[in-house]
Amino acid sequence: MAIVATVGNARDFRSGRQFAAWLGLTPRQHSSGGKHRLGHISRRGDAYLRCLLVQGARSVLLTAMRHSDHMSRWAVSLQARCGYHKALVAVAAKNARIAWALLSKNQTLRAA
Repeated sequence: MAIVATVGNARDFRSGRQFAAWLGLTPRQHSSGGKHRLGHISRRGDAYLRCLLVQGARSVLLTAMRHSDHMSRWAVSLQARCGYHKALVAVAAKNARIAWALLSKNQTLRAA
């Protein structure tokens, strides 16, 4: 509900990545000359929504070991590769993209 109240029309964003960047959940780019370098998470945008998404991602990571769905397996493997905090932000960004897709297409989340 907080995303709907804050964003309003999700079609104002071209993509889920642009929405996640607006929330501050994507890395800053320091790229030039064809060399792509990504920095730290920008943390720009709405701090309240970002906090809610990160808290939700924390819940996903804590319960992912007990589940066998695609998102849980991805989260567990990401945590093993990158560490807890980077996986936390990655899951939050993925959830933001999913929320954007649902809002922009005016759909509801289907249980798998």
